[in-house]
Amino acid sequence: MVTMAQRIEALRNEAGLSRPALAAALGFPKNAIEKYETGRATPTKDQQEKMASYFGVSLLYLRGESGDRTRQEDWMSGGLSASEEEPVYRPVPPVKRSKPEPASSGGGATMLDALFSSKQAKDQFKAMVLEALRSPEGQELIAQAVWKELAKRR
Repeated sequence: MVTMAQRIEALRNEAGLSRPALAAALGFPKNAIEKYETGRATPTKDQQEKMASYFGVSLLYLRGESGDRTRQEDWMSGGLSASEEEPVYRPVPPVKRSKPEPASSGGGATMLDALFSSKQAKDQFKAMVLEALRSPEGQELIAQAVWKELAKRR
C-alpha cells in the first residue's frame, strides 16, 4: 500500500520540484512538504485538495487509496449493483448504557492507560488508525460493517 507521504514525494519528484519550491508554489510554510513526506505531519483536507489539483490527480490517488490518477469517487459514492437493494433508514432509539466498571487489576490502571497517557501517543495512534481506514482494505471493512448493521435493522 502506498502512503500519502510516499505519493506526495513521488509526485513532487515527477514534477522536478524541490520541497521548498513545491511549498512556495502551493503557498504552504517552507518546511510543510518535508513534514508531509516524512510523515511527521498530515496535510489538512484543504491542503490535500490543493496538492491534488496542483498535480492534476484525484484525492484518492494522492492519499494512496487508488492507483488511478483520475478516479474521483469513493466507496460511499459508488452506485449499487443491479442485484443490491437500496437500504431504508429506520431510526432506532438510543440505548442507555451504564458506565463500565474499571477492571480490578490491583492499581486500577491498565497498560493501555499508560501507553496513551501522552497526547502525542494518542495523536499518533489516531493517525495510524485513520490511515488504515482510508486504505482500500479499510474502506472495504467499513462498507461491510455498514451493510451488516443496515441488514440487522431491517
